[in-house]
Amino acid sequence: MTDAVTQDVADNILTLTMNWPDRLNVLGGDMVDGLAAGFKRADEDPDVRCVILQGAGNHFCAGGDIQLMQDWVTADVETRQEQFRMFIERFHVVVNAMQTLSKPVIASVHGAVAGAGLSITMGCDLAIAADDAVFTLAYIKIGTSPDGGGTYCLPRIVGLKKAMEIAMLGDRFDAETALSLGILNKVVAPADREQESRSLALRLAEGPTIALGRTKALLQASLTSDLEVQLKAEKESFAHCAATDDFTEGMMAFMQKRPPEFRGE
Repeated sequence: MTDAVTQDVADNILTLTMNWPDRLNVLGGDMVDGLAAGFKRADEDPDVRCVILQGAGNHFCAGGDIQLMQDWVTADVETRQEQFRMFIERFHVVVNAMQTLSKPVIASVHGAVAGAGLSITMGCDLAIAADDAVFTLAYIKIGTSPDGGGTYCLPRIVGLKKAMEIAMLGDRFDAETALSLGILNKVVAPADREQESRSLALRLAEGPTIALGRTKALLQASLTSDLEVQLKAEKESFAHCAATDDFTEGMMAFMQKRPPEFRGE
């Protein structure tokens, strides 16, 4: 773990906080390594049943580390390209880990949500924003194309035409617009963001963790699979869940007309 990303576990919730507030939590090497370590812990620790991803200070994440990029620009073209390839590959390990994690991930965003910060937000399973959040994909402003899964998530969330507009123009938009586009699940007052995010995380952390993970995987797979493949995946997933203690508990609780007490097993 690096100081760039702090980890805190309470009530089966792992809170990962990007911790470069004086630099708007930009994504540099230490930040990427810290996120990788955080999602590795989320995957391996059975006590973690939900993840909150947030930013320290006044902003969520203002995108890539421009200062780091400026250092690379001074190199010859081949070296420059290789440096960017290597760094983005490290970043994409984090994106893939977040997307494939068999536990829910909540983005809790405020302030600047730009570039890779927006890509990360869209890659989370759910997203809550303070009404002071400002969004932009931004890459086009520095003469490059998006990374971090931005071009994968954006058209799937907002549709192709709107995705073209957001990516090609790079305009800023507010939290209410992001909500209307489906990028966010909820917009709250800045003072309420952390509590609202935690309340949602608690609800998920108290749920049937295996079933939630299977549901996440099924929904993601549905975007690229045909009906026959999806129906088979649903059958196998249901059978897998039916063998869990949480399924037994859920059935018993339903019959006894009481709330279930899931343990994530």
